[in-house]
Amino acid sequence: MKTRQTLYLIDGSSYIFRAFYGIRHNLSNSKGLPTNAIYGFVNMLMKVVREDRPDYIAVVFDSRAKTFRHHIYPEYKANRETPPEDLQKQFPYFEPIVDAFNIASLKMDGFEADDIIGTLAKQGDKAGFEVVIVSGDKDMMQLIGSHVHMLDTMKDKKFGESDVVEKFG
Repeated sequence: MKTRQTLYLIDGSSYIFRAFYGIRHNLSNSKGLPTNAIYGFVNMLMKVVREDRPDYIAVVFDSRAKTFRHHIYPEYKANRETPPEDLQKQFPYFEPIVDAFNIASLKMDGFEADDIIGTLAKQGDKAGFEVVIVSGDKDMMQLIGSHVHMLDTMKDKKFGESDVVEKFG
C-alpha cells in the first residue's frame, strides 16, 4: 500500500507572533536590530523540517492588503492593536529567510494566511496528500479530517479527528 506524501502548510504569520512573544530576551544584532522573532521563527521552522521531514512544505503569510472581509465589514479587525515597533522592524526579514531555506513562501492580496492554508489543505487532501497544518490557531481545527492534521509546535502536539471530537464534541 502506497503511503501518502506529506504536505506541510505553516502559518507563517502565526509563527512570527508566537516567536516574538515567546522569546523576550531583547536579542539584537550588532546594529541594534531586534532579532528575537527572527531567531524564534528560524528555530521553529528548522525543528519542523528536521524532525518531521515533510515531502512538501510551504510557509503562508498574511498580506498587508485588506481582505475580502474588510469589503463585507469595514470594521473587520478595526480594534486590533498595531504590532510592537520591535516586531515591525523584523517583518522584512521573514520571507527572505523562508526563500533562503528554499521553501515556498505564499501570500495573496485580499486573503489571510488562514484562507490560503484552508484552501490548500482541502486541495492537498483531494489530491492524495497527508496534509499537516502547522498552527496554534484553534479555528484551523475545523479543517482536520482523516488526511488533514494540525501540528501545534508550541505544545508539541499533533491533532487528529479524535482530538477534535474530544475537544469540541
